[in-house]
Amino acid sequence: MQKKYIWFDLGYTLVYQNRESLYQQFLLEEGIEKPLEEIEAAYHLTDKLFMRQYPGALGRGLHTFYPWYIGVLNYSLDVRFDLHTQAARLIELQQGDGGQTWRAFPFVRDVFEALRAEGCGIGLISNWDTGCKSVLAANGLIDYFDELIVSSEVELEKPDERIFTLAMEKAGVSPEQCVYVGDNYYDDVVGSAKAGMDCYLINRFGRLGVEELKYDRLITSIQELPVLLRQSRNLIQTYD
Repeated sequence: MQKKYIWFDLGYTLVYQNRESLYQQFLLEEGIEKPLEEIEAAYHLTDKLFMRQYPGALGRGLHTFYPWYIGVLNYSLDVRFDLHTQAARLIELQQGDGGQTWRAFPFVRDVFEALRAEGCGIGLISNWDTGCKSVLAANGLIDYFDELIVSSEVELEKPDERIFTLAMEKAGVSPEQCVYVGDNYYDDVVGSAKAGMDCYLINRFGRLGVEELKYDRLITSIQELPVLLRQSRNLIQTYD
């Protein structure tokens, strides 16, 4: 069946934080130089480790995991600091970074426009707090969405298949008509598969950090999505 509705995760699928540059700034304050590319890879690996070994941890309040997360990140970069002091300084740098914590990837609007041109519906299924819609609005994205399903509002979280089923019910579509796109295999691929959806997994660095997975539907960003869907001849049926 042709695809007519594309669902997206939010964090590191549509929006990102300037965390790597700020971490590099922190290191410079401590007299340490590290290439940005090394820091980016270390953050990526730390994200994937937490997704794999500590499900749900990254979706909780920052105070519940951040020093722990930073400690793992430090270890991969072979640096050591007092974690609570470092975490406080990184948060301070983030809050002073233009006042906008989450930014849309520069290609997101173009991808949404391309999907719209194909007649597709666009939806969000995200494990996020009550600030989700504010993030979308601040980045000029909210008006692109036909449906917004946020865990804090519906009291369901990925990978629970019920959050995906609820989204489809609200949109009036079947699993066969949907594609889900996200960056967390254990939340996004596993959860959407339980609900019968196809899923593309975002992994910016090829197979780095997901070597344990036998999953071939990998993309480096949502930029690849319109071409992939056209090539698979799945964007034929329009969304009314």
